[in-house]
Amino acid sequence: MTTKIRNFNLDYILLLVIVALLIIGLMMIYSATFALGYTLHNQPTYYFIRQLLWLGIGLLAMLVFARVEYHTWRRFSVPLMAVTITLMVVVLFVGDIRFGGQRWLFNGSVQPSELSKLAIIIYIADWLSSKGKKIQDVNYGLMPFAILLGVVAGLIVLQQDLGTAILVVLTSLAMFFVAGGNLTQTAISALFGGVTFAVLISQSPYRWARVTAFLDPLNSDPLGKGYQIRQILIALGSGGLTGMGLGASRQKFGYIPASHTDGIFAILGEELGFIGCVMLIGLFALLAYRGARIAMSAPDSFGAILAFGITCSLVIQAIVNIGVVTASLPFTGVTLPFISFGGSSLITSMASAGLLLAVSRRTVSENQSSEGKDHEINHLRGRHWGPRLPRLSRRASVK
Repeated sequence: MTTKIRNFNLDYILLLVIVALLIIGLMMIYSATFALGYTLHNQPTYYFIRQLLWLGIGLLAMLVFARVEYHTWRRFSVPLMAVTITLMVVVLFVGDIRFGGQRWLFNGSVQPSELSKLAIIIYIADWLSSKGKKIQDVNYGLMPFAILLGVVAGLIVLQQDLGTAILVVLTSLAMFFVAGGNLTQTAISALFGGVTFAVLISQSPYRWARVTAFLDPLNSDPLGKGYQIRQILIALGSGGLTGMGLGASRQKFGYIPASHTDGIFAILGEELGFIGCVMLIGLFALLAYRGARIAMSAPDSFGAILAFGITCSLVIQAIVNIGVVTASLPFTGVTLPFISFGGSSLITSMASAGLLLAVSRRTVSENQSSEGKDHEINHLRGRHWGPRLPRLSRRASVK
């Protein structure tokens, strides 16, 4: 039977979540940067205006990705990956060096490792969905996947951006598993990756200092390696239940380094309190839920893996940022999606959201046979470990 696909409206709940996150982000960026903007540029709104400009570009990117049929990007997965690797090689030679890392282009305006996240997800989704049951074979699945992932992660590590490398590896492994990868192979790969990152951390003095500061954040060199996390915890503690009020943060006045990027969740906690933090975490939880529904309702394996990968990327990044700020994880320079200041991060997050919305517009028509669906998503089911995603119902759709 011929498969018919119908276009449905966007997932408006997901769209509202994204809009809410963007509004909160703009409010917090203005609050966290007006003093910094006045001090460095004699213009309180300097950073806020720049973020608005990036937001305009991000909105255009989100609109394009949401409107274009998502299978279109599958045809460009190889060129996108080639451009991504090229940019990450170029930045190693001509990139701007800031904060101890060489990861920026165009005077700090573009960070290729951030832009690469979506291209990597698209390519991996295309590659995994084309393998079918062969993904269980080490020679066809795990080995080429590990080589690809190792090259990408290695280039990011060379930029001194270990946090982004960890995010890319975690997201990719989750996609590999959900695509039908063997659980034992996935676990061994995760263990090997964890050992590799542990060695990299132990061999780097400044990274190891972050680990020791994490182990004892309140007493570990309060004026040195433990300074940043100590000030962040002071900000969170000062907020209490309801916060000091929007714009009333004291820690943003030079106490917290990068308060408008990595540490913006601490400023939010100080100004909006525990209630504000819970509300923001709730929005990311709702984003995760809607993303999972979109993945489970996708009409084919490529859409399912793609939606799952995008959702994992955004949610894992948010978890890592919030975990760092709350001293639940060692410090890494990972931004909070949709909230933190930064053009590359914002545009990538919004483009990812647009592609997730594009997948939500496609559902399987009611008259498609269950056999057809089984053929499309067969590789999402592990031969030995059961389904990775719940079986699509005959009337599956994103409500």
